[in-house]
Parts: sequence; C-alpha cells; structure tokens
Amino acid sequence: MIGNLKPLEIVLIIAVILLLFGAKKLPDMARSLGKSARILKSEAKAMKKDDAATATPTTETGDDTVPPQSTTARTIQAAPGDVTSSRPVNEPKPTTQS
Repeated sequence: MIGNLKPLEIVLIIAVILLLFGAKKLPDMARSLGKSARILKSEAKAMKKDDAATATPTTETGDDTVPPQSTTARTIQAAPGDVTSSRPVNEPKPTTQS
C-alpha cells in the first residue's frame, strides 16, 4: 500500500504533518525517534548476548542446580553520553520448588 503512493500524495502527507505538528516540533520528534531506535538496538544486542551466554550446552544429571548469580549489577545506558536515562537492571531471583 505504501509503495503505491505517488509523489503528489507524499508531498500532501508531509504538508499535513507540518501543519499538525509545526516546524519547531518535528526536529524534537525525529531526535526522540532516533534515541528510541538506538535504545531498541542496544537492548536487542544485549538480549542476544545474554542468550548466547546462557545457551551453553549442559548435561542433565537430574540435579536441580541453580546457576551462580553475578555479584555486579548491570546498567543499561540509553545512548552514548546520555547518563540521565541510565538505570540498573534488576534480574529476577530464581525460585526453588520444594
């Protein structure tokens, strides 16, 4: 559907967006969209990295062993140099069933 747009229709859509949001708000909106994309990208990389670390082959022995927890807290940073949105990550503690 988007591929079927003609150049005049694209110009009309851009003009409507400019009228709705104003020229002053558009750079801020684009900047926040870029930050969101960087956050999403870094989170996806961190998840892949965590999955690769936990996907080590193990043999089943029948024991319910709990892997050791790391003593250092991870911090996810939104963008390079953006310290205002850094937050510690609280990983859930494993529960044991009796």
